[in-house]
Amino acid sequence: MIWDYFTLALNSLRKRRLRSWLTMIGIFIGIAALVSLIGLGEGLRYAINSQFGALGADMITIQASGMQYGPPGSGAVTPLKKDYATKIDKLPGVKYAIPRMIEGGRLQFNSKLAIGYIASIPDGNYRKEVETIADFSAVEGRLLKDGDKDSVVVGNNYMKTDIFGKAVKVGDRILINSKSFNVVGILKKTGSFTSDIVTLMNEDVLRQLVNKSEDTSIIAVKVTSTADINQVKLEIDKFMRKERKVKEGEEDFKVELAVNTIKTLDSTLFAVQLFVYIIAGISIVVGGIGIMNTMFTAVLERTKEIGIMKAIGAQNRDIFWLFFIESGLLGLVGGIVGIIIGIGLANGMAFAGATQLGSDLIKAHISVGLIVGALAFSFVIGCAAGTTPAVRASKLHPVDALRYGK
Repeated sequence: MIWDYFTLALNSLRKRRLRSWLTMIGIFIGIAALVSLIGLGEGLRYAINSQFGALGADMITIQASGMQYGPPGSGAVTPLKKDYATKIDKLPGVKYAIPRMIEGGRLQFNSKLAIGYIASIPDGNYRKEVETIADFSAVEGRLLKDGDKDSVVVGNNYMKTDIFGKAVKVGDRILINSKSFNVVGILKKTGSFTSDIVTLMNEDVLRQLVNKSEDTSIIAVKVTSTADINQVKLEIDKFMRKERKVKEGEEDFKVELAVNTIKTLDSTLFAVQLFVYIIAGISIVVGGIGIMNTMFTAVLERTKEIGIMKAIGAQNRDIFWLFFIESGLLGLVGGIVGIIIGIGLANGMAFAGATQLGSDLIKAHISVGLIVGALAFSFVIGCAAGTTPAVRASKLHPVDALRYGK
């Protein structure tokens, strides 16, 4: 019986093909917007979370407060001191504390100048820790070793020609703050803007280059597996206030949990997506109103047909299900078309954005849940829009319907 309703509904939609497609425009525009924008948003969330994910739930970062127009700690009136790390390393629950320098620098190659980030890599056992946390690995050449004095490793973006007009290769020499360095490796592409344009050099070399022997930009702290990270953070806050002689509430530094940074970023991206949900939802509701209007018109046009069906034995529920399923199919087909368009738009915009910006962060992620949810939503909207017209059609008296149709 249900299959008969579907067959009759499909035949009815075929007869009014142009009107059916015009009716579905509102639905598939809304669904296309929903799928494409949410797909891009989800892709961005996954990419960014994967970038921060390497920090882990057991990491704490410390940096000086100040104007942030560049690397961490830049613009701070009172920068961090590298010996803080040695003292923090002895606090309960701390596995290790690593000071790192991150500076802006002038890079010159092929007679062209560029501004980029220069980051330090510590000597000894901490070298591997930093490389693991930051996900550094060489796609060409090698990473830095202890004792490298005039060697650097550059980010993947320097392999392109749009920065210096010529790709940087292993073995080339590059001027950094007017000093010549040998490129011994190129980092693999991570999709992170900072990692892909960074230049790595050993810490003592960078300190000499920027003439900063005591200051540091950031301190990365790893917590032991048995320690309470929140308690460790409180101990670090307490230590830093004492060391920098500031009162609680007047801190000139920031102690942040990596996991909280991820949560904050994730909630911000979700808020943007929620706004997209609302805009796309409004468009779909407008499409539902269009379906309702079409179904009311269909009831008027097919009044005689309804009268004939009732005269030969059709029940009210038969008429109701016929119009109800027809409106649901309008929503469902509109949803299918919208999903196809949305997937194409999402991948097209992601490809265009990634090509233009040269970043792997821009990508689409279309989940099965999103597709199923969009289809269900479009079908429900169609059914809901057709309920009132279907009830009205089912209540028509056969005599009055036949008389109206003459």
